[in-house]
Amino acid sequence: MSQIRSKRWDEPDEVRRFEFMDSSLIEIGSIPIGRAVLSPGWRWSTSIGPVSGDKSCQVHHIQMVISGRIAFEMDDGESGEFGPDTVVDVPPGHDAWVVGHEPVVLIDFAGNVAYVGVSAGHQRIVTTILLSDIVDSTATAARLGDVRWRQLLAEHNRIVRNRFERFDAREINTTGDGFIATFSSAIAALRCGVAIAADVARTGLNVRVGVHTGEVEVVGDDLRGVAVHEAARIMSLAGPSEVLTSTITRTLVEGSGLEFDDRGSHLVKGLDQPIEIYALKP
Repeated sequence: MSQIRSKRWDEPDEVRRFEFMDSSLIEIGSIPIGRAVLSPGWRWSTSIGPVSGDKSCQVHHIQMVISGRIAFEMDDGESGEFGPDTVVDVPPGHDAWVVGHEPVVLIDFAGNVAYVGVSAGHQRIVTTILLSDIVDSTATAARLGDVRWRQLLAEHNRIVRNRFERFDAREINTTGDGFIATFSSAIAALRCGVAIAADVARTGLNVRVGVHTGEVEVVGDDLRGVAVHEAARIMSLAGPSEVLTSTITRTLVEGSGLEFDDRGSHLVKGLDQPIEIYALKP
């Protein structure tokens, strides 16, 4: 039977408190609505960014400003300042801050302000992750000089992206002297890693590669999750022109003809349990 339902902000379903910010959430049926009180001095990039791990807020907000003034700035430089009785539609990829000395009170109809940028709608997928970086890049750059280093780095980037295209990878990000990419196939990721290591070695540079399979959270064009950190730790254990991987990825490619050397169990930073490491034979 249909019925009228109501809830009060002084009795919310959930409350979260952060620096310069009190937020609460109520749910009417399946509809979440957030309310935030932002004190002077609050700014998303300094108050929330370090908690969420993002450079800018990746949540799409539709908010009504009840009191105070708030400013938004998009990653591409577009900005705006808004006061009371204004409804604002803010796409993902923005910073925000309180303007002036009056607290901002706002109602969030989309974005779930109580979750301060951690959207319940973020996609989680199982994928194979490849991370690479150039061994001793800082020392090599100092030895070669800026001009020669830039030429070699450009050639390295060309080779890596060429191999990504060949093995149907999705490039996620570059770290300046390395890359992170995802693959729908664990076999393709490992073979891509071997190809990258061999081809880059011909330029006089060496890369290390880590490959791991796990569940990640897709946030905009970026990835988050323990699996990403595990892949990075695996990569950090690799030597020049070496491809290391985890037990789960090795198990997925059994019967493929790929061969591995057991590198034993390693306790790595940020993980409570040791991980088993395997080196892919070229």
